[in-house]
Order: sequence, then structure tokens, then C-alpha cells
Amino acid sequence: MSQTVRADSEEGTDLSRFWGEIESGGWGADHPYLLLLGLDPMDTPRLVELVEEGLSFGELEHLRQNMGLSREEMAELVQIRPRTLDRRKKEGRLHPEESDRLLRASRVFGRAIALFEGDAEGASGWLSSPQRALGGAVPLEMARTEIGAGEVEGLIGRLEHGVFS
Repeated sequence: MSQTVRADSEEGTDLSRFWGEIESGGWGADHPYLLLLGLDPMDTPRLVELVEEGLSFGELEHLRQNMGLSREEMAELVQIRPRTLDRRKKEGRLHPEESDRLLRASRVFGRAIALFEGDAEGASGWLSSPQRALGGAVPLEMARTEIGAGEVEGLIGRLEHGVFS
């Protein structure tokens, strides 16, 4: 099993490093949203390998703290039952499908931060509020599935380009 590459994990630096990466290069091919998990950006083949190994419980905690979510809200977002989450904490590692859902949550949160130009609180507020363009659905609730996350990211893309439908 290979070692996870960790980003600087001092409090608050995940968000500032993420925004710095976005400002300097945009939403590049190296998955800058990994910074929100406490990881360094990496290429897709390495990321696939990491997901197959299972992300660490600590990476889930990084994102939970960066998003300002309770443990219960994070468990719901990544669709892991609370008792299972307790087991994962003891094991120290998520299963591949749970890791995939965690990456999805990080990607959507990252896109929202980019939309709100680095304002993580504004992004979190938007993600937690019903959006008319999503038929009144709450983006974080939609992002629990890949199809829903795609809709949320599509809306973010339209808003970034000034299309408000």
C-alpha cells in the first residue's frame, strides 16, 4: 500500500492553499479540491490508486472541518451510517466506494468555493440552501449521488458564466 501525500494541515491552511491554487491555475487537471481533504493535488492515475486503497478517516475529518459540518451531517453527505463511521474511525481507513463519495463531496465543495471566490462560508451557505435553479433542492442533499452532484456542478458552471437559469 502506498503512502498518502499530505498537504500542510495547520488549521485554515487547507482552505487558503486551495484558494491559492485556484487563483494561480484555475480548476486544473491535478484535482486541487484534494487540498480540502488535507492532501496535495495529484494526477488522476495516482488518485484512482488512492481511492482503491481507501482514503484515511483523517481525510474525511479534514473535509468535515473545512465544510463546517457536524459528524452526522458529514456521515449523511457521504452516505456512511454513524455506526459504520465509528468502525471506519477505528480502522483508520474508508472503503473505496466511501472514498469515492468523499472525493465527490470535496469536488462539489471546491467548485462552490471557486464560485464564491474563496469565501468558504458563503459556499457552505449556498450549498445548504434550497436553490430555485435546482427545483428548490438543497445542493448538498443532491450531491449525495453522482447524478445530483453533476447537476450541482452544472449549475455552478452556469453561474460562473452568468447563465442564471
